[in-house]
Amino acid sequence: MINVVGLGYIGLPTALMFAAHGVEVIGTDYNRELVDTLKAGRTTFEEDGLDELFEEAVKKGIRFSHEYQSTDMYIVSVPTPYDKASKKVDASFVVGAVKNVMEVCPKGAVIVIESTISPGTIDRHVRPVVEAQGFVIGEDVHLVHAPERIIPGNMVYELKHNSRTIGADSREVGEKVKALYASFCEGEIVVTDIRTAEMTKVVENTFRDINIAFANELAKICRSDNMDVYEIIRIANKHPRVNILTPGPGVGGHCISVDPWFLVGDYPGLSNIILAARKINDSMPDFVLERIHDIMKENGIDDVRRVGLYGLTYKENVDDTRESPTLQMLESMERHLTGGLIKVYDPYVIRDIVPNQYHDLDTFLRDVDMVVLLVGHDEIKEQMEKLRGKVILDTRHVCFLEGVYRL
Repeated sequence: MINVVGLGYIGLPTALMFAAHGVEVIGTDYNRELVDTLKAGRTTFEEDGLDELFEEAVKKGIRFSHEYQSTDMYIVSVPTPYDKASKKVDASFVVGAVKNVMEVCPKGAVIVIESTISPGTIDRHVRPVVEAQGFVIGEDVHLVHAPERIIPGNMVYELKHNSRTIGADSREVGEKVKALYASFCEGEIVVTDIRTAEMTKVVENTFRDINIAFANELAKICRSDNMDVYEIIRIANKHPRVNILTPGPGVGGHCISVDPWFLVGDYPGLSNIILAARKINDSMPDFVLERIHDIMKENGIDDVRRVGLYGLTYKENVDDTRESPTLQMLESMERHLTGGLIKVYDPYVIRDIVPNQYHDLDTFLRDVDMVVLLVGHDEIKEQMEKLRGKVILDTRHVCFLEGVYRL
C-alpha cells in the first residue's frame, strides 16, 4: 500500500493513476473539506479525463483520509512556494509532511518526495529533520525524489506517457520505486541520485522560462520600433534550427513562474541569464497594462470600467489560476489605478475570486467597449465573431478579426 500525502493538482491525479492500475492507495490531506469532497465521490478541480480516472480508481478501492497511514511507501506531493525576498524554496510543507510520516511509518519505509524542490533541498532540510528524530537514513527510512512532470490540461495523458526521473541514495531503492511507477508510466524511467533529480526538474522549467523571455523581449523591442513581432517570428522560424516561441502577457502556473527563482536564490551571481529571464517575464503584465492605456487613449475610451479582461487562468482550457498574469495585472492596477473597476470574465473560474467578475460571456461583452484577450480558451476561439465592433487587444495571438491590436 502507498500513502499519497497532498491531494492537490499533482497528488490527486497521481494517487488516482496508481489506484486505477491496481496499486492499493490511501490519499491523505490536511484539508478536511477536500477529503470529504473526495469521499463523497467528487473531484476537486477540472481536468480532462480526471473524472473518468477517479471513477476507475474508486472501483479499484482507493480511499481518502485526514490521517497519515502506517505503510512502507509514501509519496509526498505538497506545495513548495518560494520566499519572495530571498528567492529560496520554502520547504516547510515538505518538512512538515516528512515529520508526520515519521510518526507512523514502520522501519524501512520509503519516502518519495514528488514536490518540486531546489537542488540540495533534501540534504539541507529533509535529512537533518529525519536524523534529529533518531532515524538512520538508509536503514530506518529511505529518501527518494521523483519530481512530477505534468501540465494542467493534459495531466492524465502526461502521467501515463511522460518519462520520469527517480533520484535515490541507493540503486536498489531507486529500482524499487521505478517498478512502482512502471505500474502506469509508459515513458522511460531514469534512476539517478537525489541531487541530480532535484536539479533536472528545476532546469527543465528554467529552460522554458528563458525561451519565453526571449519571445517576450522581442515583443517589447518590436513594439518600441513599430515592427510586427509575430511576422518576424514566423519568418525566423522557417530556419531549420530556430524555434522562437510566441510572446504573451506573462508566465503563470506553479512551475515555470516559480522554479527558476530557486536557482536565483541558491546561486546568486551565477544565475544571471535566469534572473534576467524572470525579470522580463514578470514585467509583462505591466507591459500589457501600458498597452491597454495607450489603446484606450487612441480610441477615446476614458473609463476603465468599459474595459474587460478575458481570462483569469494562467493557461487555456483549465481552471488553474496560480500565478496568473491576469491576477498579477489586477494586483498592479490596485496599486496604480483609480476611477473604477475593470471587468473580468473566465468561463472556467466558477467562484468569484476578484471584484467585478462576470460569469456569462454575452453579459460581459455587452458591458464593455474594449476586450483584452489574456487567455486563449476554446470558448472565445469558437465565438470570436461576438467580438466584432469591440476594440480588441489580443495578447495570445488567437484573434484574426480586422483591426485587432497585439502586443
